[in-house]
Amino acid sequence: MNRDDRTALLRQVDLYPVTCQDLSDGRTDLEVLDGVLAGGAKMIQLREKNWDKKDLYELAVEFRKKTLEYNVLLIINDHVDIALAAGADGVHLGQEDLPVPAARSIAPELLLGASSHNLEEALRAQEEGADYVNIGPIFLTKTKDKVARFLGPDVIREISPHLHIPFTTMGGINLDNIREVLDVGARRIAMVTGITRAEDIADRVRALRRMILSYR
Repeated sequence: MNRDDRTALLRQVDLYPVTCQDLSDGRTDLEVLDGVLAGGAKMIQLREKNWDKKDLYELAVEFRKKTLEYNVLLIINDHVDIALAAGADGVHLGQEDLPVPAARSIAPELLLGASSHNLEEALRAQEEGADYVNIGPIFLTKTKDKVARFLGPDVIREISPHLHIPFTTMGGINLDNIREVLDVGARRIAMVTGITRAEDIADRVRALRRMILSYR
């Protein structure tokens, strides 16, 4: 797929599962992926902050094989080189990662997502050519040990009117509080433990997708 094809698929995304093997109750990332695919999600992010790049690359290759079977977008967290080498669809960049223009210069066909924690960062990512912006953390989250502050759902209402590209929301969102972000306009919800720790991942993904789609 080229970037236009990937962008078209991105606009169809509702739920955006994100992996973290340490927070998957003993399941591997590949087991989580199987549940996510069975549940019908259209996009997944492979996110393992502490893995060696060789191991992450090998896992990305396995993810790519399975996601291609289901026509699901595969996003790699942080590493443009791994995304390119594994044939992924995109890369998600944090504030301390490669800047969006630099990533675009070496990966013109990849989807580039960018984390943002306020309006200024979101607008900068948009102006620099990001394909989507993530807003968060919305609630307190287990995936960022050093983050004690969260933004709250109202930040979505503050930032989203200024964006003309898709945006995702992330950070402590789960089955119990997802309606709080849906009520203020979120329509693409990124989630880690709300999915990875579900007893039945496929059922959880289906339930979450139904909730999101009921707002569209």
